[in-house]
Amino acid sequence: MVEIKDIVPPGVVTGDNLLKLLEHARDNGYAIPAVNCTSSSTANACLEAAAKNNSPIMIQVSNGGGAFLVGKSVKDPNAAAAGSVALAYHVRAVAKYYGVPVVLHSDHCAKKLLPWFDGMLKADKEYYDKFGEPLFSSHMLDLSEEPDEENIAICVEYFKKMEPMKIWLEMEIGITGGEEDGVNNEDVDPEKLYTTPEQVYSVYEALSKIGPMFSIAAAFGNVHGVYKPGNVTLSPEKLLTHQVYTKEKISSPLERPIFLVMHGGSGSTDEEINTAVKNGVIKMNIDTDTQWAYWDGLRAFESESHDYLQGQIGNPKGADKPNKKFYDPRVWIRKAEESMCARVGVSMEKLGSKGTYPKSDEPGSSQCISGQKSGFMSRIFKSK
Repeated sequence: MVEIKDIVPPGVVTGDNLLKLLEHARDNGYAIPAVNCTSSSTANACLEAAAKNNSPIMIQVSNGGGAFLVGKSVKDPNAAAAGSVALAYHVRAVAKYYGVPVVLHSDHCAKKLLPWFDGMLKADKEYYDKFGEPLFSSHMLDLSEEPDEENIAICVEYFKKMEPMKIWLEMEIGITGGEEDGVNNEDVDPEKLYTTPEQVYSVYEALSKIGPMFSIAAAFGNVHGVYKPGNVTLSPEKLLTHQVYTKEKISSPLERPIFLVMHGGSGSTDEEINTAVKNGVIKMNIDTDTQWAYWDGLRAFESESHDYLQGQIGNPKGADKPNKKFYDPRVWIRKAEESMCARVGVSMEKLGSKGTYPKSDEPGSSQCISGQKSGFMSRIFKSK
């Protein structure tokens, strides 16, 4: 087996390096966790987990996450794009210091959210013109609520814009149930939670004419959250039928010719995850479980330190004793990070990505500062 560290560098990966990374995952039977992040703190927790577990990591931002990142008081229509770009720049500034490959991704974009997508593509183009690669590694279009023909046509339109910059496109066909980030599919027709092989092939046929850098989120009963609506059952074995169908259609020498994505990973059993990965899933989204883990770290700290968090002065050790070491945000936010970091590590183990990329000892550097030899910032960050 070719070692991934020999073909993919640490830090944010795009273009050919991203393709190599995901081909390695597909060919060697593991998937990479993709975690929704809403702050530099949650992003850092994911990066820390990746470094500790010697694993690649995908850091993704949703429309709601981008709006939160820019500040909830900001009501500008471009706020979500601005916040998403801000997170991307943060990750690019620090990723190499963690010594593992990092994929920068944007999550579900429904038709009504296309202006957000356009804003991120504009930032990608500006970054590409300056540095020769896009700001983000990949983006997702989720037009699964639209008729298949329209869904695929819009994906083709956008993929043609993205391909020259070698930006990966993830698309969804079939609907993920449950509720996440303001998109509610709890009452969807259960039949729509299962994508057919013909639907998947129609996507492959259209997008493969443009380029190889795309993945498909095919629904197999997935739901967002840790509950399942109605009597719908998760059926990851159906993913194999998609692979076999397309393999036969295109006479591919590959056993798993399609890059597949699993949504609604939180709450799934180990067996379901394992079956999905065996059938060609190279990315699994995690949000609900990591949200809980972040909160649970804070909850446990508050419970343990409750008597030291009731005022700035005064605790069980004395009425005049200060409590700053307990209420300092760096203390309790760190507890949340540690808990989230541990939970991301659990997903890396379940997905098989743990241990696939020994942490690089290459000195850290920023990936978002121009390689100029003069100027204050260039003296602080020396781009490679």
